[in-house]
Amino acid sequence: MERELGLEIVRVTELGALASARWIGRGDKNAADDAATTAIRSMFDSVSIDGTVVIGEGEMDDAPMLYIGEKVGNRRGPSVDVAVDPLEGTEVVACGLHNAQSVIAIADKGSLLHAPDIYMEKLACGPELAGKLRLEDPLEVTLQKAVHYSGKSLSELTVMVLDRKRHEQLIAGLRKAGVRIQLLSHGDVAGAIAAALPDSEVDLYLGSGGAPEGVLAAAALKCLGGELQGRLLPDGPFELQRCLRMGIANPTRVLYMEDMVGTGDVIFAATGVTSGEFLSGVRFIGKERAETHSVIMRAQSRTIRYVRSIHFLPGKEIPDGMALRKNAASL
Repeated sequence: MERELGLEIVRVTELGALASARWIGRGDKNAADDAATTAIRSMFDSVSIDGTVVIGEGEMDDAPMLYIGEKVGNRRGPSVDVAVDPLEGTEVVACGLHNAQSVIAIADKGSLLHAPDIYMEKLACGPELAGKLRLEDPLEVTLQKAVHYSGKSLSELTVMVLDRKRHEQLIAGLRKAGVRIQLLSHGDVAGAIAAALPDSEVDLYLGSGGAPEGVLAAAALKCLGGELQGRLLPDGPFELQRCLRMGIANPTRVLYMEDMVGTGDVIFAATGVTSGEFLSGVRFIGKERAETHSVIMRAQSRTIRYVRSIHFLPGKEIPDGMALRKNAASL
């Protein structure tokens, strides 16, 4: 993949963020998601890829656009897998909270895991600990290994966890061990990435979250030299069968980086909608301009580029959040 693709992809996430930002704090998560999805789908037509959506808004029968298997791009570029979350944090935007973003990852065709929309147990870390930890280990062993390889004491180690009821036992165990804990209210992808950012205080990201978000985070961590290990958590026969239909023969085995993002090149781009762990949100400047903050990363070079853009809004066609809903009703 050419490095210029990163700039093309970030133009797509920028428009998704601008579209959904109009719905911040307005209590309508569906309209915010509709706006981001419509904007991103429209912008993909100008991107020089022959892309296939492997992680998107759902299966064809459930999603009018950006559905799994949909072709995107102008077909004049490399054949790639596309993982897209037009708006990670729909409820976050609806309530005006933190860590919402538009996210896209592209990788060589056949590289990205077709992850079902179920929970995944995750362990994420940065380059210093990559390859040295095991998801199967008890918490105490994981922390002792992290201490050994990082050179920190337990009291200096920082672990980030989504603040959810399902993590009560994990949080209690971390507190008993004496490590520092950063509880994250929202933003599963941003939380996992935080464990690998060069200027982050976070050493580990632990807990469960969405499997599609796990693949997106794995793409970013590959670009950063970090690691994400995951294990799908199918809840009952229906979710188990869904895993099998998506080609995952052993749904409960540990998934490593090569399982989720392959061994080739990866490009990851994200634009903040509301401010979060490492991206600022959309900032409207008067009536005609808006500022966005994005990141572009590439696995081959491990370059991290932050992009601040000032957009002239009258020159952009930005969906209002109702277009997708109207299209779906007419199908």
